[in-house]
Amino acid sequence: MSETVTGAGTGTDWRGWQNSWDRQQEWYMPDREERFRVMLDMVEACVGPAPRVLDLACGTGSITDRLLKRFPDAVSTGVDLDPALLAIAEGTFAGDPCVTFVTADLKDAGWVELLPYDSYDAVLTATALHWLRSEPLAALYGQVAGLVRDGGVFMNADHMIDPATPRINAAERAHRHAGMERAKAAGAVDWADWWALAAEDPVLAGPTAKRYEIYGEHADGDMPSAGWHAETLRAAGFAEARPVWASPSDTLLLALK
Repeated sequence: MSETVTGAGTGTDWRGWQNSWDRQQEWYMPDREERFRVMLDMVEACVGPAPRVLDLACGTGSITDRLLKRFPDAVSTGVDLDPALLAIAEGTFAGDPCVTFVTADLKDAGWVELLPYDSYDAVLTATALHWLRSEPLAALYGQVAGLVRDGGVFMNADHMIDPATPRINAAERAHRHAGMERAKAAGAVDWADWWALAAEDPVLAGPTAKRYEIYGEHADGDMPSAGWHAETLRAAGFAEARPVWASPSDTLLLALK
């Protein structure tokens, strides 16, 4: 890893870990910052520059980090189950009154009762919900629809695969993976390498072991098409839903309540 992620003497450098997570994710998604920018553009366009946001499956708080840098008057609630990523998030934002983190399993119907607010201007998520199968994801969308206020938005940036274009999908995947291999050869840290480093950190070792007990290596979820997401969100109670940004492999889908 090119970055120093542990501080001397006093423990873990949370910002260093936050940055290293970003670099690891960018190995998979070189255009990650672009979709975050568009996501926040649409937050501002739809609900203004001082939103109350639910950072859904927040991980290390990547969305919250960018949200507060762009909108200092925003308020964010991050919810996740991963103890290691939440440790990084809580360490990064320790003492910030604008940020609250909640430990909850999104597959548990009672997770919404743990939130500090009954409604949100925007619910945002990225590269997380593909860990869920389609049936629990549709149920989750119903709960999200109940949390977004009228006029508010939900946005999901994730892998969304169109089964009607198998040759395009195969060509895109081969090209993307070739680029990833070149970056790995040049020293990029991938998912497995990053978690191995986290397991060596004195503070993160325990939470990392717990997250493997919860998830294993990776959850076996689904990656339905953008059309499926839009249709399911409209059925859940959103008035409009469509992609607002796309790369060859990923889509940012916005649903308006």
